[in-house]
Amino acid sequence: MGNRKRLKADARKEARKSQYVAELCNVPTAPRKMRLVADLVRGMEVERALHTLKFTSKEAAGRVEKLLLSAISNWEQKTGETDPTALVVKEIHVDGGRMLKRLQTAPQGRAHRVRKRSNHVTLVIDSKK
Repeated sequence: MGNRKRLKADARKEARKSQYVAELCNVPTAPRKMRLVADLVRGMEVERALHTLKFTSKEAAGRVEKLLLSAISNWEQKTGETDPTALVVKEIHVDGGRMLKRLQTAPQGRAHRVRKRSNHVTLVIDSKK
């Protein structure tokens, strides 16, 4: 590895030390539905994001709330602090996961393909500064 790449990699590693990540894989919800909930909390303070998720009526909100609590727990474990008021949801992104392909019967001897989608969610929290 060249010197320039090594310096960039070291800078990236140093920046990731102040970020705390939680991932949720193979969630049996369509990515489009999960992105609606992810867009609600992106950039919010952690306390406000938790309240928003708690009172959102979408099914995916419960899963994202649990993921946010996991990221806060990771932060508490690494830093030893217990007051998450200075944290912000820095980034949250939803990627498509595996897809189960099923057949549904249709009239006149035909069949339609049903795609049961899933997704992967990655949530990163960081300090306000």
